[in-house]
Amino acid sequence: MKKCITALLLLFTLSVTSLLACTSADKPESATGKTSKTSKSISDKKTDLTPVTLNEVAHSIFYAPMYVAMEKNYFEKEGIDLSLVTGFGADKTMTAVLSGTADIGFMGSEASIYTYNEGAHDYVVNFAQLTQRAGNFLVAREDIKNFKWEDLKGRKVIGGRKGGVHISM
Repeated sequence: MKKCITALLLLFTLSVTSLLACTSADKPESATGKTSKTSKSISDKKTDLTPVTLNEVAHSIFYAPMYVAMEKNYFEKEGIDLSLVTGFGADKTMTAVLSGTADIGFMGSEASIYTYNEGAHDYVVNFAQLTQRAGNFLVAREDIKNFKWEDLKGRKVIGGRKGGVHISM
């Protein structure tokens, strides 16, 4: 229980921090072009929330604490109107962040590195690690008792997404 609460608090902190990291001092609007709304400007409680669009690279069990926080309305209680979008690939998630259709992108660091290496002037910066393991799973058509990694020698391993790389071992 303590780990779950800690994970939810960490996720919230990262979300709020990313709001600050994704905006610049010379632009008063967020990446989506929407300004933060305050109770002074609009009296409706729902519109008092700061809109944040989060683009996740894939729907993954690793983001379970965030899904729970959304279901329990923790973001709304903290003043955030969170919209979740699945990008279906780091390239699409990065494009969403760079184009301003997403405020935050959950993805691996490779997309940031590629963007930076291509000479982008307004590149994103990875600032946190949300998972400690890759979100990849190895599955087989038949049950393999007492599996060992060397059992893969001579077999093909196919990537799990369209355009993924298969590896011959």
